Amino acid sequence: MTEDIRITNQQARRFMLLKHGLIGNHRFSGKQGVLDFVGQAGCIQFDPVDVCGKNAELVLQSRVKDFCKDQLDDLLYEDRALFDYFDKNLAILRKEDWPHCSRIRAAYRENCRSHHAVDAVSAEIIGRIRERGPVCSADLAYDTKVAWYWQDTRLSRAALETLYFRGDLVVHHKERTVKFYDLAEHCLAPELLDAPDPFADDLAYAAWRVLRRIGSVGLLWNRASDAWLGDGRLKSGERTVVFNQLLAEHKILAISVTGLKDMLYCLASDRPLLDQIRQDAPLAPRCELLAPLDNLLWDRRLIRTLFGFNYTWEIYTPAAQRQYGTYVLPLLFGDRFAARLEAVCDRKLKNLVVKRIWFEADTQPAGALQEAIGDCLQRFARFNGCNQVVMAEGSNEPGA
Repeated sequence: MTEDIRITNQQARRFMLLKHGLIGNHRFSGKQGVLDFVGQAGCIQFDPVDVCGKNAELVLQSRVKDFCKDQLDDLLYEDRALFDYFDKNLAILRKEDWPHCSRIRAAYRENCRSHHAVDAVSAEIIGRIRERGPVCSADLAYDTKVAWYWQDTRLSRAALETLYFRGDLVVHHKERTVKFYDLAEHCLAPELLDAPDPFADDLAYAAWRVLRRIGSVGLLWNRASDAWLGDGRLKSGERTVVFNQLLAEHKILAISVTGLKDMLYCLASDRPLLDQIRQDAPLAPRCELLAPLDNLLWDRRLIRTLFGFNYTWEIYTPAAQRQYGTYVLPLLFGDRFAARLEAVCDRKLKNLVVKRIWFEADTQPAGALQEAIGDCLQRFARFNGCNQVVMAEGSNEPGA
């Protein structure tokens, strides 16, 4: 019989924030904190756009005390404790998850665009890397255009990316947005490369993915959601089968939230956090800027329902249709979203320029909040290698 667990809306918000390490004292710190959070989240989404930090860096700076961008690069390309691959779209994962991605790699070996053209040059590329070391697309002279996922591209790029998708290559390092690829055997331990698919069948794989996404967001419902994006996205009926199995196996808990029609679910292993927030003990507020593709925000409808915060990343929205700005970050204060903010780094002058702040309708931009935002922006400037914060004219006007 399923346990009847009931919490308030505020308790649900605080549970999610505590799970993410976004309220109270920092749960994550330094390089180990990066590994701990990625391990908890399963993955953090990668996006190459860098206006005031890349998405993965922004996710970590809001949670990991004393985080700096070099720590992530070191963990990816020096320590090899993390690797770039697919999960929720393009993402960063812990190396221990390499075997769990075997089905994705197998799918690309079976079917990938322009695979005949790629297969014709694969052995030559692998031989060159084995002899000379990591390469990028510009290092290869396969200039024929072939069909690719977004648009036709050079065979050099298609071949490298296909070998990466298949697991023959990994990203060795990046120079700005340019990826350099090396043989997987040069970067990962044999016990990882040789590990078998850990899932007995499709249902076991689906259950792992559902558990992973619930743990990544903190609370999720059994509804269509961007939180399920990625390989192996389940249809509604299939997802329900998985949820029922996980409930029967006591791996997840069903939670009723006051005023919410749908049940929410958390990992059974998060029961201590659930018990903690049900005691309604005070939690020290933090002021943090979140990434556009932050794990907490993967289900925008759920965030709108629990927090009353309606957020859309408008980077790909035509300018005339934008309500706010191109690269706008949600600003969290305590257990509510207080505002959203657009900032850019002037790297030449080393200034963090705040173009505009839009406060929520129920938020008074004064007192403790204003002080907390000032401290947050100073930290954010240092994170971006900037010496000072510059407020653009009119950035903080009422109604902005």
